Amino acid sequence: MRNAQHLLNPDGVPPLETVSERRVRFEELDPMGIVWHGRYASWLEDGREALGARYGISYLTFYEHGCMAPVKKFSLDYIRPLLHDHTYTIHTSLLWSAAARMDFRYVITDAGGEVMTRGETTQLFMTLKGELLLEHPSFYRHFLERWKRGELL
Repeated sequence: MRNAQHLLNPDGVPPLETVSERRVRFEELDPMGIVWHGRYASWLEDGREALGARYGISYLTFYEHGCMAPVKKFSLDYIRPLLHDHTYTIHTSLLWSAAARMDFRYVITDAGGEVMTRGETTQLFMTLKGELLLEHPSFYRHFLERWKRGELL
């Protein structure tokens, strides 16, 4: 996923990325013996939390600054099923956006690097009272400035 040119935006700012590895647990399977589709939401959350921890924009950071970033859009493309005890890797990318939102892309690969699932989420910014923010929170604007200068890569 590193240096993913296809994820560059018109400003030329490369995405921020992180990788999380896990193993499929028995309790994540459906009656057919494959990972239940509902588990993927939790796995993408694992990827977002890892990226937030790595770059200093965790959910707790948003909360401490009086805002939150709930998911507005969620989509998945299931390519191949994951089975019990398979090791998989969640590749999470945060794409640059000048708009007041966060756009994430995910690729889940198996232990051999084969793509199993692709996903996308978009999160908006809101106050803790649930009011939509039309601009970036100030701490996130500072984060974007550091990202654009290349300090986070």
